[in-house]
Amino acid sequence: MPVGDRGDAIVRALVEERLAACVNLHPPMTSVYRWRGTVEQEAERQVVIKTSRSRVPLLQARLLELHPYELPEFLVVAIDDGSRAYLEWLGESVR
Repeated sequence: MPVGDRGDAIVRALVEERLAACVNLHPPMTSVYRWRGTVEQEAERQVVIKTSRSRVPLLQARLLELHPYELPEFLVVAIDDGSRAYLEWLGESVR
């Protein structure tokens, strides 16, 4: 996620639109990566988005609309287990 107000606006939109129950926007960090044959280095912020499996396609589509990168990082980590109360809250938050 880009550093600055744009990142804040993107993650807020995801929660407001009920595509995410909660989003953690981590402090700025340095990312080093290969892009189009060149090693790049940029200040970025890692984002952890909590949502339901059924909302993933809509979340991904909306993130691609909002994010300024041509190819933003988007990985899905499956939930094996969790507290019942938290998982219920998560499901209610994205309905």
